[in-house]
Parts: sequence; C-alpha cells; structure tokens
Amino acid sequence: MMGKLFDVPRRVRAGLAAVLALAAVAMLTAMTGSTTQPSPASAPPGEFSAARALAHLERFAAEPRPLGGPASGRARNYLAGQLRAAGLEVEIQRAVGARSAAGLATFGQVRNIVATLPGQDPTGTVLVAAHYDSAAMGPGASDDGAAVAAMLETVRALGAGGRLRNDLVLLMSDGEEDGVLGAEAFVREHPLGRKGGVLLNWEARGVGGPSLMFETSRDNARLVETFVDAVPRPRGDSSMVELYRLLPNNTDFTPLTKAGFTGMNFAYIEGSSHYHTAGDSIENLDRGSLQHHGSNMLALAHALGAADLPTLASDHDVTYFRLLGTMITYPDMLVQPLAVLGVLAVAALALVARRRRLISLPRLLGAAASAAAPPILSVLAAQALWELLVAWRPAYDGMGGLLHRPEAFEAAVAVLSGLALLGWYLPLRRRLGPAASAVGALAWPAGLGLLCAQVAPGASYVFTLPALLCALGGLAALLLPGPAWARVAAVTLGMVTAAALLPALAGNAFDGMGLALGGAGALALALFGMTALPVVELFLPDLARGLPRGAAVAVPLTAAGLAVALVGCGLAADGFDADHPRRTHLAYVMDAGTGTARWVSADEEPADWTRRYVSGRDVTALPPGYARGTLWTGAAPAIRADGPRVSVLGRDGDTVRLRVTGGRGARSVTLRIDRPITEATASVGGAGSAAVPVTGTRAGTWPAEVRFRGIPATGARITLRVPGGGRIRLTAIGETDGLSTVPGFVPRPPGLVAATREDGDLVAVTRTYTL
Repeated sequence: MMGKLFDVPRRVRAGLAAVLALAAVAMLTAMTGSTTQPSPASAPPGEFSAARALAHLERFAAEPRPLGGPASGRARNYLAGQLRAAGLEVEIQRAVGARSAAGLATFGQVRNIVATLPGQDPTGTVLVAAHYDSAAMGPGASDDGAAVAAMLETVRALGAGGRLRNDLVLLMSDGEEDGVLGAEAFVREHPLGRKGGVLLNWEARGVGGPSLMFETSRDNARLVETFVDAVPRPRGDSSMVELYRLLPNNTDFTPLTKAGFTGMNFAYIEGSSHYHTAGDSIENLDRGSLQHHGSNMLALAHALGAADLPTLASDHDVTYFRLLGTMITYPDMLVQPLAVLGVLAVAALALVARRRRLISLPRLLGAAASAAAPPILSVLAAQALWELLVAWRPAYDGMGGLLHRPEAFEAAVAVLSGLALLGWYLPLRRRLGPAASAVGALAWPAGLGLLCAQVAPGASYVFTLPALLCALGGLAALLLPGPAWARVAAVTLGMVTAAALLPALAGNAFDGMGLALGGAGALALALFGMTALPVVELFLPDLARGLPRGAAVAVPLTAAGLAVALVGCGLAADGFDADHPRRTHLAYVMDAGTGTARWVSADEEPADWTRRYVSGRDVTALPPGYARGTLWTGAAPAIRADGPRVSVLGRDGDTVRLRVTGGRGARSVTLRIDRPITEATASVGGAGSAAVPVTGTRAGTWPAEVRFRGIPATGARITLRVPGGGRIRLTAIGETDGLSTVPGFVPRPPGLVAATREDGDLVAVTRTYTL
C-alpha cells in the first residue's frame, strides 16, 4: 500500500507548468502589496498629496528631536502653529510621563500637542495620533515624522470640504521613543484621554513599503469593516494583529487602548535597517509610503468623522487578509469550524488514498510524525545561519538582524528550508511512499491551524486555508474523472492559497523581525514546501526505479552549494558604505568626583574609527554602577562640566526623597542604585508628578535604575522606595547629546552611524553618593 496521489505522462512538463503557475501567484501577491504613487503638490485640494506633506516634513524633521532637546521645541512650535493656522483649537499639555520595566523606572517631562476640530453633531471622538519626537540617533523622518506631516496635510484636505459630524482630535505625542511617555500622560491626566473614542495611530519601523494595518483593539469587526470599505488600497492582515498582541512591543496605541479607546494601528516596515538611525532621513523616505499613510488617514478620517461611532462597537474579532488583490474577511465564529474542516479534509484525503491502496495507516502515521523534521530543521538552519553571519561579520550583531541588503541571505534561508524538506522527503520516499508523505505533511499546517484557532484565532487562516484547499485539491485529483492535465490543475489550484499566503508571511517576517529571527520566515517557507510535495513528486522518477544514487547525493549537495553561494553573494553585496552605513556605539564618561574620563563602546568588534578611542576591556576606571554589559574602554581627556547633583530631602524608613539636577546643558539624568527598588515617583514644578511600581532587577549592571528624560534646569524631585533600609549607593549620570565638545573628538566618517543603544553619543558626567 504505497503509491502516488496521482500520476501523469510527461510529468516534468506538468511539474514545470505547476511551478510557473505557483510562482506567478507568489509574484502577483508581492506586486499587489506595493505602495501607491505619490501625488504632486498640484493634486486637487480635497485629496492627500505626499508632495504637500513633504514640504512640512522638511521644516521639522531634518534633525533629531529627542524628548527635551532644543529641536523638539522647534518642531513643536512649527506643528502647533500650522494647526492653529488651519483653524484648530491647540493646547500644549505639559506633564510627567512614566513607564516601568524590570528594575527600571523611566520618567520624562513631555509636551503633547493636542488639537481639536469640533464636529457639527458629534456622536463621539475620533483621535488621530502620532508622535513628533524621534530617537536621539536620527531625524526620524519616517518614525514618526511622516505620520505627523500626514496629519497636517489631512487637516488641510479635510478643510477643503465641510465640517465633520464627529469631533476630531489630533494627538502629536512627545516621549514615545523613551517608553510611550506622552501617551501615558495623555490618558492619565488629560480629559480627552479619559473620554475615549475611536483611535487611529500611525507608526513606522522602516523607511518604505505599504502602510499596514497591523494591530487593532479587541472586538474589531466593525472597525475592520470600516477600514476595508473606506480605504482604497487596504493592506495588512489579522495574523499581524495576533503576533503583535503576543509580543512585548509598545507604541502609543498600547496605553491609549488600555485607557478605553478602540482603534487601529498602522505602520510601514520595509527598509528597516535605517530604523532608529541617522538613515531614517527625508532622503531615504519612500514617497509612496508617505502617500499611502496619508491616503489611508484621510479616508478613515472622512469615514469615521461621518459615522455613528457607537454603532462601531462589536462583540467579536474578524479574520482579514488579502488574497490575489482582494481583501477577505470573516468573523471569528468561523475560525474554529474552518480549522476543524481543514483537519477533516486532510483526514478525508488520507481515507480516500488508503481505500485506493496508496497509503497504509502505519506509513501515514510515520510520515506525519517525521514531517516535524522539515520545519524544525528549517528554523534551526535559519538561526544557525544568523549566528554564522554574526561570527563572520560582528557588526551585524548591532543591527539586530535588520540588514541593508538581506535579499541574498533570505534566499539562502529559502534554499535551506528546501534542503531540509528534501533531506526528509528523499530518504523516506520509498519507505513511506509519496502519498503518505504528502498527506502526513498536510497534517502539520492543519494541526497548526487548529491550535491557532484556540490561542491566536486571527492567524489561524495562514495554516488552515492552505491545508484545507490543498487537501481538497488532492481529493479532486483522486476522485474526479477527466484527463491527466485536470489532475495537475486540481492539485495546483489547491496550492494557490498556500502560494499566496505563506511566502508573503515569510516576507513580512523578514521585513519586520529581520534575520536575527529568520526562523519565523523559514517556518513559513518550510510549511509552503510541505504543501507542495505532490508537485515536487512530478520531478522525481517512478518508485520502482528509485532515485539514482548520483542524484540522491547531487540534489542535496547542489542545494547546499547554492545556499553557500547565496551567503557569499550576500556578504559581497551587503558591504557597508555611505548609503548603507555600519552602526557603532561610543560614549564619553567622566567621573566628576575624581576627574577621570573614559571613552566607552559596547560594540562586539569596534570599527577602525571607534578604535581611535577604545583599546581594551578594562572597566575598573569607570564610575561605580556605570558599566552595563561587556564594554570596550579607552583613556579620554577630562572636560569642564558641572555634572549632576543629588541632595537628600528626607528619608523615612524605606522611602528616600531626592532633589536631582542634571548640570548645565544636560537633557537627561540616569540614576543607578546598588539595591532593588519597588516604587519610584518623579515630580516637576508646573508639570505635575507620576509614580510607577518597579519589579525585578536590571541585567548586567546595578539592580535598579531611574531615568528622567527632558529634565529641566531646576531639576526634579525623585522619590524611591528601597526595601530594607540601611546604606544606599547611588550613581547619578548627567547626559548631554553629542560628543563634539570633547577635545580631540573626530566625527564619524561616511559609512558609520551611531548605534541604537540609548547611552550612545552622549557626554555622561557622573557623581556617586552614599545615602
């Protein structure tokens, strides 16, 4: 009881036809996911124009805008002025934002821009949100300047028509890059933040690509319906929603939805190697991405601005995704039945194949059990490839897997996934039989679909639909009479959904998570290969003849050689240059008490420029508590600097009250404490206060840390709860952006940019206290 699901004459020709058809489906899917063409400044007044938005972007996003920096103030003045000129009521909310993590409390004095356009007959509030601050390492043209510029152009386009029915509130938040501090302060202190409404949040994790709706609040059915109906080119899918709900990542969307807003979150994610670096510039911004962001924003502002907002409430989520250019949606009540149907379809295929004596139960069970090998081996191979790349080129480690030109490496991952599939299929083909192997392989996407239906329903379709339709294609090939080509057509049609969904999922995983988590993309590619086994079989000889010994060796060796060649091509193509720079970390640290100064770098293997400043691993000369992780250091000249000051205002048991100042020119202060803390409070005159609980401890440094971004010259009051009483040792670090004030400093040459580690490119002046 061993055979093929179907056989045809001229099987190689049939196989080539099937492969070409499936490749065309995958290419068509990629093409329909492209961005829109940017509209010129001469576009009609009621339409969104990327050129008009770009004119705003050039005014405020040509320089870094970290929280509390002078560029932040210049951007805020420009943006508020433009909103007032457009007729909106504008308020600058000054507050203290707060966030906690393991052993860490982060505070910041934020200045949110809150602009209101009252509606004619409001049924609620539509909140459009983006953050105007940037990471300190780059100008943030995409993250999140493009969305802020799109908000200005959207307001202008809305003004070309009549007033909206509902109230429109624009939130340009501050301090998002330091832990969504502005959004946290907005929902905690501002009346509009506590009022709730429908939220549209806009982000970026790259410099190009389509604007994806990648996250929603719970019970999103009516929101997704509005999105699909209102937006001319909707992009995104519910598998992203489920993935983002499982990840620890945060945007402003997180505190806003926790406070009661319902809504949608948008971002583009291609070109992510420039994320949070100097490469996130206007020059690198894809104008089509800006257009897509803005067109979606304007369309949804119109739709939600005219809607009866309470009717958008729902009691369930929907699955949504694009298939061959068409957005498909269905309610979550269908997820479980479809997943069960997928399992039943695979079981029916197995039953029919067994009745036709193509498989036996022992062989089917053996195939299903052993079919775990291809996805597992593919994931392991992809992660091993990343480790090898980092070992060969240590600078990749600082990029977090987000490489400039990863295409050849991604192709190598695809080849390794194919090699894992062949390494499983070819040795077992004669022992288990092609039919048993094909049906057993389908059990895995069917089982994953059933599992996701329980834990991540919006992602179930990625596995359920390929398994279901491939099984139906196999059943059609077995049961329907007709010519041989019809059987090939039935199987190929069954695979169309797999070809449309799984490679696209791999592409999104590569774009969003990079090669450091390349196993996610490899898993999707391995599952696609497992659905394609009946087509793979068309290229192989009859079972009676078996695979020639030479071919059995040559095929895997050829695949392995191709993977090695692709890696070599990737290393040659992905060199560093001015347009594709390497990241390097450098900071200047001086102990104000001793006058000792050191250069510090956290690079695994410093670049030649960095080695001008660091020469060894000795950290004994660094201030107490400063070192975090493994560092390179080197002697540095002392500078004249006030440094931070900490004075004790009072101590009552576990509670210590401090006055902290950063010193002349310092934008931020960090406190490192040699004992764990359980609570921290910060207050600033005129901005209020905020408190957060703190659990756990920091890794690689002293157990507790408190940061205050945007600290005023007059300082801030910090209250700590330190269990146990007794002596406390504290190091205060006053941080000033830029290294140009240090004697002997030479700016980075072309081909290098500052790394994304938050303590880089800072003059850090420290003082250590015993309390």
